[in-house]
Amino acid sequence: MSEPAASRLLVRAEGSVGRITLNRPEAINAVDHGMIRGIADALDAWEHHPDIRLILLDGAGERGFCAGGDVRALREQILAGEAEAAMAFFRDEYALNARIAEYPKQVVVFADGVTMGGGIGLAGHASVRLVTERSRLAMPETRIGFTPDVGGSWLLGRAPGRVGEYLALTGGTMDAADAIHAGFADHLVPADRLGDVRHALVTRADPDTPTEIAMLFDETPEPGRLAASRAWIDDAFAADTVAEIIARLRERPEADAAATADLLETQAPTALTVTLAAVRSARGLPDLRAALAQEYALVEWFGRTQPDLVEGIRAQLVDKDRAPRWQPARLHEVPAETADTALAFRPSVPLWS
Repeated sequence: MSEPAASRLLVRAEGSVGRITLNRPEAINAVDHGMIRGIADALDAWEHHPDIRLILLDGAGERGFCAGGDVRALREQILAGEAEAAMAFFRDEYALNARIAEYPKQVVVFADGVTMGGGIGLAGHASVRLVTERSRLAMPETRIGFTPDVGGSWLLGRAPGRVGEYLALTGGTMDAADAIHAGFADHLVPADRLGDVRHALVTRADPDTPTEIAMLFDETPEPGRLAASRAWIDDAFAADTVAEIIARLRERPEADAAATADLLETQAPTALTVTLAAVRSARGLPDLRAALAQEYALVEWFGRTQPDLVEGIRAQLVDKDRAPRWQPARLHEVPAETADTALAFRPSVPLWS
């Protein structure tokens, strides 16, 4: 039996701040369906509550805000033929991602420590996104034969230059400076000052101006690795195809460019191909909801038609042998129409009614 959902989520009012804490520190606060529903219920209860003026979302423990969703459970559902149950989770998760972005009261998130995958879906669309010197943000889905979701393609499509393509295809990890540069975060606050920020939000007379409060503790970081690497990233990742991106990386003199080419050659060819197209498509979509709808269709396409998702989760998180057997195994074996087919896929149940 799993623990009750209530114990995995701490929901309470602190002054005029509605505080929601992910409470699975042993799993770096990975979210399950019950937690997604619990957050949504809290937002519903507080939306029109006259005493709640601001929402604060954080995570228990010091390892991270949220390591993502439970993809092991997703694999088990796919293998058991329970695709509908899996898609129900994604419907609720994506609805929550959109709700955070559209919420009428400001939502502040402490993206301290590991914040990846589903954690980006909770943190990346908030009003005020704080990171610390411990923060490590990423959308690592291609490493399990999948594609960035939870609105990740929307954020990636709006990153400067070709940073979005780079982060999407490599699953690269961002520190605080990188996250701010890429548009995934707003302010760097030292981890030992988060308590002071929280105290200020709770005790100040104007808690609905959290940006001004965050600025009191902001420590603007020095330019990070991403900013310093923009020349070769923007050059290589502007290429039309993944194969051409790798070829351009091989032509660059930077050691990091060569290492990136090596990494891409180990990733799932189908996931890379579809992800490149998805990020570029999201760049032209009108809003987050449209991007989430595109991602939702891709989730079902991967789950129903592609063996790589199950295999990638096995290799990275179940058996942990780090030796996935991708199908197909090489980029040149991916059918030319794959990306178009994936983006044209229509889910069995629409995301938005």
